[in-house]
Amino acid sequence: MNIKKEPFGTTPDGQQVYRYTLANQQGVTVKITTYGAIVTSFITPDKRGNFGDVVAGFDKLDGYIPNEPHFGGIVGRFANRIANGKFILGGTEYTLAANDAPHHLHGGTKGFDSVVWQAEEMPERNALKLTYQSPDGEEGYPGNLSATVVYTLTDDNSLKIDYTATTDKATPVNLTNHSYFNLSAGKVSNVYDHIISINADKYTPVDETFIPTGELAAVEGTPFDLKQPVRIGEHLRQIQGGGYDHNFVLNTGSGSMRKAAEVYDPGSGRVLEVLTTQPGLQFYTGNFLDGSLTGRNGHRYVQHYAFCLETQAFPDAPNQPNFPSAILRPGETYQESTVYIISVRKNSGLLNSY
Repeated sequence: MNIKKEPFGTTPDGQQVYRYTLANQQGVTVKITTYGAIVTSFITPDKRGNFGDVVAGFDKLDGYIPNEPHFGGIVGRFANRIANGKFILGGTEYTLAANDAPHHLHGGTKGFDSVVWQAEEMPERNALKLTYQSPDGEEGYPGNLSATVVYTLTDDNSLKIDYTATTDKATPVNLTNHSYFNLSAGKVSNVYDHIISINADKYTPVDETFIPTGELAAVEGTPFDLKQPVRIGEHLRQIQGGGYDHNFVLNTGSGSMRKAAEVYDPGSGRVLEVLTTQPGLQFYTGNFLDGSLTGRNGHRYVQHYAFCLETQAFPDAPNQPNFPSAILRPGETYQESTVYIISVRKNSGLLNSY
C-alpha cells in the first residue's frame, strides 16, 4: 500500500510537521502526525458499512497545541503520574515538572506528545517508523534516550504499535498511546452504553490525588470488576473523580502478548480489542474533558465523550518498590507492543468474559 504524506502545519518554534496516512485493503485509514506521533484519525466501518472516525482529534495542528488532554499522542518519557515530581535512582534524587500539581504527569510540560519526531515510511509493511532523541536532562530525566515507535496497519484492521528505547544512563521509561475512542464515531456524545471487559483480577487503588497507594487490590465486589461485560456508565458515578482513571493489573503477567480488554458499541456494532505485552492498562473515561474543545465534524469533547485504554507500566513505579520496575539501564532495550483491533459485530451478542 502507498503511504500518503502531506504538510500539517508548523509548530510555534518553526518546525515543519507532516501527517501520514496508512490505508489497508478494507478501506480503513489511520492518520499520524510527526508532532507528538499523534494518531489524529482512525476511520473504520460500522455494522452497516458506513465509515466513521473512532478517535477524538482535530483537523488542524493548532488543535493539538497545547495538547493538554494528550489526544492521540505517544506520551513519555514516563506515561501517567510520578508522585510529587520526584524519584531517587542510584542514590540521586531527580526533580521533574509538577505539571499535574503536585505531581508529574505524562512526561512533563513538554512530553513526547508535544515534540516533533522524525519519520520513515515503511511501505513494505504498511508502517510508519517515528524516532525521537530525548537529551539528558530533558524535563528532568537522566540519560540520552533514543525512542522509536512503529505504527503498522494490517488488512485485518489491526493498528499495531511497537515501542523500543535505549539509554546511556539509567532512567524511567513508560511509553503509551493516549488515543480517545468513541466507537460510535461521534454519533453519541458519551460512551455510557459502550460495553467493556478488562482481563484483570486486580487494580492499583489511588489516593485523592490519583497516586497509587502501593496496594494490588482485588477487583471482585467493586466497581472495578470488569471481568464480565458491563456498560461503561454502570458504575461511573460511584468512582472518585467522576469516572475511571485507574490502572488495572493485567492477568498472566507482562512480556507476552495477550488480550487486555474489549469494548463493544451496540449502536454501531464496532468492537475494539486491545492486546499488549505491558503489565498494566489505564482505563480512563475522559473525566477532565469539559466541553471547551471542539474537534472535527463539530464534535464537542464533553465529559465522558470518549475513553482511553493506555497500556503501560504501573503509575508511580519509580517510587513503588512493590511494582514491576520501569527503569531502563544502559545496554538494555525497552521493547513493548500493543495492538488495537477494530471489528464489527452485527448481532447484539455479549463480549468475552475473563
